[in-house]
Amino acid sequence: MYTLPDLGYEYNALEPYMDEQTMKIHHTKHHQAYVDKLNLALEKYPEWQNKPVTSLIKNLNEIPEDIKTAVRNHGGGHVNHSMFWKLLKKDTKINGEILKAINKNFGNFDKFKEEFSKSANSLFGSGWCWLVLNNNKLETVKTSNQDNPISEGKIPILGIDLWEHSYYLKWNSNRAGFIENFYNIINWDQVEKNYKEAMM
Repeated sequence: MYTLPDLGYEYNALEPYMDEQTMKIHHTKHHQAYVDKLNLALEKYPEWQNKPVTSLIKNLNEIPEDIKTAVRNHGGGHVNHSMFWKLLKKDTKINGEILKAINKNFGNFDKFKEEFSKSANSLFGSGWCWLVLNNNKLETVKTSNQDNPISEGKIPILGIDLWEHSYYLKWNSNRAGFIENFYNIINWDQVEKNYKEAMM
């Protein structure tokens, strides 16, 4: 059985950039629902129940046809959010290997921020924007709904949830404002860790 991971911090820890009510609903309602529905989908397939959820998403073509969509949606939601919570923290600074890689691949941090924000703002509907490692090169990609780049052989390093439930209570229809303020709560220490693990 898959379970809801702890946040590792209080629901109000990201104020004022991400509000307490949104965090509480996002974690206890939305993420919990992905976990519950993933477990339900796998009930009649015990051979898949003990695998890491990332393994399910990486190997969607091997998932039984009658549960493939449910695993893609709810397993993807579980993977994405489990990563997302770790990526959030106030007052961390980018440095180390990830800064060197961003400078190499984008020119400098401001150019990365510009490209990432442009990509995020151009996403139609619900989904995510990611910084991924693809053949040892960093790039930004978008995915719809709860799809994850690992299904395409790319390794996510950083991601922003662009579903309305992640920002609408505070930012209403101002998705651009939410994206701009996201840079205040990126846990660059975790991004650095993700990058180093992806490069191994």
